[in-house]
Amino acid sequence: MKRKLTIAAGIIHRPSVLFLDEPTTGIDVASARSIRQLIADLHGSGTTILLTTHYIEEAERLCGRVAFIVRGRVVRTDTVASLLDPVRERQLLELTVSARADTGTGLLSRAFSEARFTAVEGGRIRAESARPLPVGPLVRVLEEEGIEVIEARRVRPTLEEVFVQTTGLAATTLRTEKEKK
Repeated sequence: MKRKLTIAAGIIHRPSVLFLDEPTTGIDVASARSIRQLIADLHGSGTTILLTTHYIEEAERLCGRVAFIVRGRVVRTDTVASLLDPVRERQLLELTVSARADTGTGLLSRAFSEARFTAVEGGRIRAESARPLPVGPLVRVLEEEGIEVIEARRVRPTLEEVFVQTTGLAATTLRTEKEKK
């Protein structure tokens, strides 16, 4: 409620510029959605908003321009669209497997040399290619070796991936930072 009151006090006079520092941190889902909608409405009505957030998906959804800041230094600034352009053409699949993911990456790398396979946390294999990857043949290669595929899904490249590429900070580091907040 204090956060909502602070935001209300900040917008009551209809400022042309509004600074918001982590407005959705530590609040319930419904309130966070309301605040994100309010931010979008304010921006739509012409208010310039400077938003700081550790939630990269929130920045991707709400912001036109983004600055990546690491240890107090701006490392990259651009529009969300420009930041996403280089990764939009990549084809990404994520496979959740029953066995060790690193075993599956070796099998898939040998069978599909045009793609790059990496093991990620949680027993997942990430497949990346310049061309669309067929799911069926990937699953067959793994299952023929006794590795059960629990889930296979296409992944849309995100601003978080651009951030990780730009800064070198791993996704696990980002989650740890969010949890600290």
